[in-house]
Amino acid sequence: MSSVLKKRALKWIPLALATAVTLTGCARDGYYHDRNLDYTEAAPAPPLVLPETRNTQRYRDALPVPQAAAQGARLQEAAEIRPPQSLTIGSGLEPEYVERRQVGDQAWLVVAADTGTVWPQLEEFVRSRQLAVQESSASQGIIVTSQADLRLQSALRAGSSEVRCERGGQVMTSCLDALESHLSSRSASASVSSSWTAQRLTSEQTIQVRQQGDEWEVVIPQPIDRVWAELNHYLELDFTQEGQRDLLAADPSGHEFLVEYMTLEERNRNPLQIVFSSDVRKMSQEIRLALESNGDQTILRAINASERRFSAADQRELLERVSGYLR
Repeated sequence: MSSVLKKRALKWIPLALATAVTLTGCARDGYYHDRNLDYTEAAPAPPLVLPETRNTQRYRDALPVPQAAAQGARLQEAAEIRPPQSLTIGSGLEPEYVERRQVGDQAWLVVAADTGTVWPQLEEFVRSRQLAVQESSASQGIIVTSQADLRLQSALRAGSSEVRCERGGQVMTSCLDALESHLSSRSASASVSSSWTAQRLTSEQTIQVRQQGDEWEVVIPQPIDRVWAELNHYLELDFTQEGQRDLLAADPSGHEFLVEYMTLEERNRNPLQIVFSSDVRKMSQEIRLALESNGDQTILRAINASERRFSAADQRELLERVSGYLR
């Protein structure tokens, strides 16, 4: 009997050890030590102090806070919250850091960075070329040299800038070429600084897609030549699929485009709908994209140039796609 009892006792030894180990894990606040309380006693570290000998041109605010005076009047009602801007354009087009635009004898550069980032790069360009500066105004975005005038302003697309190199209203081609090469060697993430607050469009100056009777149109708060050049650039990149969407013609003097476009309704027709319709295959149609100057604004309309049906919903669909290049 003693050997039997001894065997039974040995069987309970592993269970007793496991229980003892488990109980030793209990702490003052429960089954385990809750470290969340430790963070309530944490003290903030002192701010980082850079040496006085640092090069201040290499630093700027990563997230600058605008002055209260620039924020306008206090809102009396709930504000309209807009979705964040897409990182891509239209159907997913990625803009180059520096691109050229041209309408007639006018040409300029579009840089995929805000004016506060581009301004120091213009100053660096002037220094590197040893140009004699006669006037420089960051608030007006102009640097006057003995060779040419460099002008900077916000572009149509948010977060981008336009740069011109002119003299007496005429484009200085050699200067623009050199400036394009200089800016292309930089990147949007370059560490630069500027005290100049970038120009911004107010809420009243944003692009609006609105309905006028049975028609839709886009109101763009920019001059017609700038709008045409921007649309021409992206239509050439995006409308390149024959039978789906294709740029057929561009008229800079008349500020119009002729495109071939297949609407979403047509693309989504199922086989049964095709069988019982007069069209045995999915068809695109020709549409005129017409720009009209209206003071400081430009009106964009989509006009049916074919015999196929082009509903108000189709019109809005195309206009929203095209106006997306400017947002």
